Amino acid sequence: MKMPDPRVLVINGGSSSIKFALFQTNDALSRVLTGNIGGIGQTAGTFTIKEKDADNRLQDVQVPDHKVAVALLMEWLRDHVDRDSLVAVGHRVVHGGPNYWEPQRITPEMIDELRKLSSFDPEHLPEEILLMESLQKQFPDLPQIACFDTAFHHDMPRVAKLLPIPRRYEAQGVQRYGFHGLSYTYLMMELERVAGTKAANGRVILAHLGSGASMAAVHEGRSIDTTMAFTPASGLMMSTRSGDIDPGLFSFIARSEQMTATQFDRMLNHESGLIGVSETSSDMQELLAREAEDVRAAEAVAMFCYQAKKWMGAYAAALGGLDTLVFAGGIGENAPQIRARICEGLAFLGIEFDEQRNAASAAIISTDASRVMIRLIQTDEELMIVQSVCPMLGLGVSQ
Repeated sequence: MKMPDPRVLVINGGSSSIKFALFQTNDALSRVLTGNIGGIGQTAGTFTIKEKDADNRLQDVQVPDHKVAVALLMEWLRDHVDRDSLVAVGHRVVHGGPNYWEPQRITPEMIDELRKLSSFDPEHLPEEILLMESLQKQFPDLPQIACFDTAFHHDMPRVAKLLPIPRRYEAQGVQRYGFHGLSYTYLMMELERVAGTKAANGRVILAHLGSGASMAAVHEGRSIDTTMAFTPASGLMMSTRSGDIDPGLFSFIARSEQMTATQFDRMLNHESGLIGVSETSSDMQELLAREAEDVRAAEAVAMFCYQAKKWMGAYAAALGGLDTLVFAGGIGENAPQIRARICEGLAFLGIEFDEQRNAASAAIISTDASRVMIRLIQTDEELMIVQSVCPMLGLGVSQ
């Protein structure tokens, strides 16, 4: 007998937030609500719920760590979600190491393996495991599915995957994995929908610019390179992450300040990037508002745009040219000034943006004469997760 209102809960756990969404899956996918517990580990946190066709409900909360945040989420689920309607939970899992990339059901054995992999990504995996185990305790009979953020990049060319260190580390799973894969999968799916198969199979740069920022070079629908590598801390500078740095910096600071590897890792992931350079904020909109009178804010913004421009040029070279550039993520979708500064001076690559379209955040922000089509696409990782979960449950739904 078919359940009248089957629903899938989607969990997207991050280093400073837990996003979640509830989808109704009867015949057609429909997002019932979205939620976010933000500001984890910061002085002030928020708990936001957005139900379909309703105003946001915002509550100030104190979430000093992920344990408190997860407990808050479990309490909310217990009080507001009908257990009988739930058919599964889908999780975004940032890192699956060398053995996990395809969506699959979470088992005690998988959790044990992921726990062993925590050193690959100590910023995400422990918290994601905590979410899995907490939901298992609250809903013991409910299937949980892991969707890995590395899947999109799994078939990158070997020359892009290898890291230039002794080969013995490759046997331990040390390689370029790449992340934001769920976002990139959605962006490519949307690109094909709005622009056609020819555009999706062309030479594409995807720029997922948010608190975590990365780019991917895509050809014939396949990732050929991406800025993040063994961990999500590499590549572009981000809100609180350094991105690529000189590896000799660690030995210098270890000697000069007696900094441990753990302290250095924390500095690169939580005290660097926009917050490190500006010394005031990790929020791009705040920095843009302050840059006229604060040279530190101005330099942080300038560095972010300069690095993005450099990677764009590198990937145009790797692709042998460029047909489509896609901006996504919180900064990519909502900061016209940043898009303009990144694109400025790249006419030699065929990139020409239209100032009015860009200021209005139109779906296409390139000029009619531009050889490269520049698009804005609002990414949707939660939708990609539920679309991966439903076939595994035999739920034939349409978007």
